Amino acid sequence: MNKLLQFLKDVRVELAKVVWPSRREAIRATGIVILFSLAVAAFLGLIDFGLAKLIGLIVDLK
Repeated sequence: MNKLLQFLKDVRVELAKVVWPSRREAIRATGIVILFSLAVAAFLGLIDFGLAKLIGLIVDLK
Protein backbone atom coordinates (compact mmCIF):
# COMPACT_ATOMS: atom_id res chain seq x y z
CA MET A 1 0.00 0.00 0.00
CA ASN A 2 2.92 2.31 0.75
CA LYS A 3 4.27 1.87 -2.79
CA LEU A 4 0.89 2.76 -4.25
CA LEU A 5 0.70 5.99 -2.26
CA GLN A 6 4.24 6.93 -3.26
CA PHE A 7 3.42 6.22 -6.89
CA LEU A 8 0.33 8.45 -6.74
CA LYS A 9 2.35 11.25 -5.13
CA ASP A 10 4.97 10.94 -7.87
CA VAL A 11 2.26 11.05 -10.52
CA ARG A 12 0.90 14.25 -9.02
CA VAL A 13 4.37 15.83 -9.03
CA GLU A 14 4.96 14.86 -12.66
CA LEU A 15 1.55 16.13 -13.77
CA ALA A 16 2.38 19.50 -12.21
CA LYS A 17 5.40 19.70 -14.56
CA VAL A 18 3.34 19.17 -17.71
CA VAL A 19 2.86 22.19 -19.97
CA TRP A 20 -0.71 21.78 -21.17
CA PRO A 21 -1.75 23.37 -24.47
CA SER A 22 -4.08 26.32 -24.42
CA ARG A 23 -7.68 25.84 -25.49
CA ARG A 24 -6.92 27.52 -28.82
CA GLU A 25 -3.89 25.27 -29.46
CA ALA A 26 -5.87 22.15 -28.60
CA ILE A 27 -8.74 23.12 -30.92
CA ARG A 28 -6.30 23.92 -33.75
CA ALA A 29 -4.44 20.63 -33.35
CA THR A 30 -7.73 18.73 -33.23
CA GLY A 31 -8.87 20.43 -36.43
CA ILE A 32 -5.63 19.52 -38.17
CA VAL A 33 -5.98 15.89 -37.12
CA ILE A 34 -9.59 15.76 -38.34
CA LEU A 35 -8.72 17.33 -41.71
CA PHE A 36 -5.74 15.03 -42.19
CA SER A 37 -7.87 12.00 -41.30
CA LEU A 38 -10.53 13.04 -43.82
CA ALA A 39 -7.89 13.56 -46.52
CA VAL A 40 -6.38 10.12 -45.90
CA ALA A 41 -9.85 8.53 -45.88
CA ALA A 42 -10.72 10.21 -49.20
CA PHE A 43 -7.40 9.13 -50.74
CA LEU A 44 -7.82 5.53 -49.60
CA GLY A 45 -11.43 5.54 -50.78
CA LEU A 46 -10.37 6.68 -54.24
CA ILE A 47 -7.61 4.07 -54.40
CA ASP A 48 -10.07 1.37 -53.29
CA PHE A 49 -12.64 2.48 -55.86
CA GLY A 50 -10.06 2.56 -58.65
CA LEU A 51 -8.63 -0.85 -57.79
CA ALA A 52 -12.12 -2.35 -57.56
CA LYS A 53 -12.93 -1.01 -61.04
CA LEU A 54 -9.61 -2.30 -62.41
CA ILE A 55 -10.15 -5.76 -60.94
CA GLY A 56 -13.70 -5.73 -62.30
CA LEU A 57 -12.37 -4.99 -65.79
CA ILE A 58 -9.78 -7.76 -65.52
CA VAL A 59 -12.34 -10.31 -64.31
CA ASP A 60 -14.77 -9.38 -67.12
CA LEU A 61 -12.09 -10.03 -69.75
CA LYS A 62 -12.07 -13.76 -69.02
